[in-house]
Amino acid sequence: MKSFTDIISIELGLKVTQVANTIKLLGEGATVPFISRYRKEMTGSLDEVQIMSIKTRLHQLTELEKRRTVVLESIEEQGKLTPELESKIRNASTMPEVEDLYLPYRPKRKTRATVAVAKGLEPLAKRIFMQQPFDLMVAARHFVNEEKGVASEEEAIAGARDIIAEWISEDARVRADLRSLFVREGIVSSKVVKGKEADGAKFENYFALAEPLAKSPSHRILAVFRGENEGFLRVSIEPESEKALTLIERRVVNSQNDIANEVITALEDSYKRLLQPSIETETRKFYKEKADKEAINVFADNVRQLLLSSPLGQKTVLAIDPGFRTGCKVVVLDPLGSLMHNETIYPHPPENKVKEALNKIDHLVEAYKVDAIAIGNGTAGRETEAFIKRIQFSRPVIAIAVNESGASIYSASDVAREEFPDYDVTVRGAVSIGRRLMDPLAELVKIDAKSIGVGQYQHDVDQNMLKEKLDDTVMSAVNSVGVELNTASKQLLTYVSGIGPVMAQNIIDYRKEKGAFTARKELLKVKRFGDKAFEQAAGFLRIKDAKNPLDSSAVHPESYHIVEKMAKDSNCTVADLIQNKELRAQIVPQKYISEQFGLPTINDILKELEKPGRDPRQKFEMFEFDQNVHSIDDLIVGMVLPGIVTNITKFGAFVDIGVHQDGLVHISQIADRYIADPSEVLKLNQKVQVRVLEVDKPRKRINLSMKSV
Repeated sequence: MKSFTDIISIELGLKVTQVANTIKLLGEGATVPFISRYRKEMTGSLDEVQIMSIKTRLHQLTELEKRRTVVLESIEEQGKLTPELESKIRNASTMPEVEDLYLPYRPKRKTRATVAVAKGLEPLAKRIFMQQPFDLMVAARHFVNEEKGVASEEEAIAGARDIIAEWISEDARVRADLRSLFVREGIVSSKVVKGKEADGAKFENYFALAEPLAKSPSHRILAVFRGENEGFLRVSIEPESEKALTLIERRVVNSQNDIANEVITALEDSYKRLLQPSIETETRKFYKEKADKEAINVFADNVRQLLLSSPLGQKTVLAIDPGFRTGCKVVVLDPLGSLMHNETIYPHPPENKVKEALNKIDHLVEAYKVDAIAIGNGTAGRETEAFIKRIQFSRPVIAIAVNESGASIYSASDVAREEFPDYDVTVRGAVSIGRRLMDPLAELVKIDAKSIGVGQYQHDVDQNMLKEKLDDTVMSAVNSVGVELNTASKQLLTYVSGIGPVMAQNIIDYRKEKGAFTARKELLKVKRFGDKAFEQAAGFLRIKDAKNPLDSSAVHPESYHIVEKMAKDSNCTVADLIQNKELRAQIVPQKYISEQFGLPTINDILKELEKPGRDPRQKFEMFEFDQNVHSIDDLIVGMVLPGIVTNITKFGAFVDIGVHQDGLVHISQIADRYIADPSEVLKLNQKVQVRVLEVDKPRKRINLSMKSV
């Protein structure tokens, strides 16, 4: 049997040494971001995606091996483990293969077959299954036994067929053939539950669906299953039954006589009663998992793009959580995101205190030297934006609509209560909107990623798989940007490689007690922060204006000696090396290669010295909606409008055009050429031009196109 390393190496097309070293590092507790960034020599410069693939496959193989061990022990305890069976189980490469081989030996509940066996009918079943000619009625007469509950020859034969049906259903080869047929040629059919037509109108497209399962896109599979779970649809998955029966016949029927006909009757019963429901369940699970993975990957990609949205940076921000009846909550935040002021204005109906609201905003902008105004894009968002843009400020101020999805989740959370115990949810929500503009990543990590609002059927997919993928995505995003050690929140620190929630709290506690960190090595004084945590985390933590300029860079402390040697050889300081391009240009990378640090690390160090601690996120760009369009009533078919991509799915993209209802750009309307996936050409928060194709006001649906716009 091949080792895990060999299997993964072959499957992923990687060198054995790359896989072996990655598995070793993972086993030692190294995180994916750390391995990808600081252990390139060991992995052959594998990226995070490749390392994660190794980690995922290693987990699958480990779980398979655990199950294999349990199965072998169970069969051995029964005294039925032969060398041939053991070999088959040890060489099985998938969980279904192992389970198929175990099925005949699995402890059984009461079935028609076990009842027949208890009546002493197994010898008759074995003789029939051999399919040699004999007088069946005469043979069956020997098994008639009133005490055992066999009243006639017909009952004896029927019981024998029940036993044969179960044997067929437990045949690993039959199951493998059928499983392949279901996956390859299964038809997914859905019909509306009688009397549920009106209530289930949103599933109308699936009231009479019948299509090859293999060609059904993931979002349709999830939609159909959701309709079934909610009680509006009846769903079945099955290939043509004749093909299935023919497949089984090839495996179990070896004669053409009356006895073989009994076997055929048994196999027809076996398929209908045992195999079809069982394999359908497996096929559903297979395609559900496949659809889940696709949907989760789409969600994770969207979340990553949203987390890595362009930050405005450290500016004084006035943030508004808009509202009509309850007014607009206004807060002012300093460049570090601390709350300096809050109040409520009422510029909209029913209060209509426009002048008073205008004067308050104007005063706040002047008094706090506000650089930017962040306006939540929910209810009254466009109206508030229009109101703000009427004000003639005496200083340059930009006004930006901010996606407030999930802000209400944050404002009612324990995190928000801990940050602002003396303020209500409206103040907390406004603060979140302002901070999202300043640094989307730092603020969004405080919210459960499922609540961010960029998913596709996120409530229908495997929740454990979703959480694991989103946690990995958030960790990847946080570490790719880096974290300012002296200002980061507990939530942000939690996602730094090697830290976690307990250590994050310890860092916060240390900061409160001792003050700001002045050097990375000071982390070793933090409670429970040992050498391993320091190794994993230090390179991703930054200290602005630190005495050692490398402490504000992505150069890992374990590599400081390399930079110091470069500076010494150049007869200058480390700071000089960072500031002087000519000095860096004279460095010969090969000179600093050692047994531990190769050319990839040296090149990474030189690249980092060009712009220490650089933010990989794109520079912030202004965006404005069409000022003549504020609601769905303002839309006219054919109108071309600016928009911003808010969600990307497999079937298209949703675009905010400033009317409180995102429009759908179907995948067929995204580009003039054919595209298989919207993410080929679109990114979250991308600014686009769209044309209005259709407006359905009653259902609040807007169809848009990006073709030749």
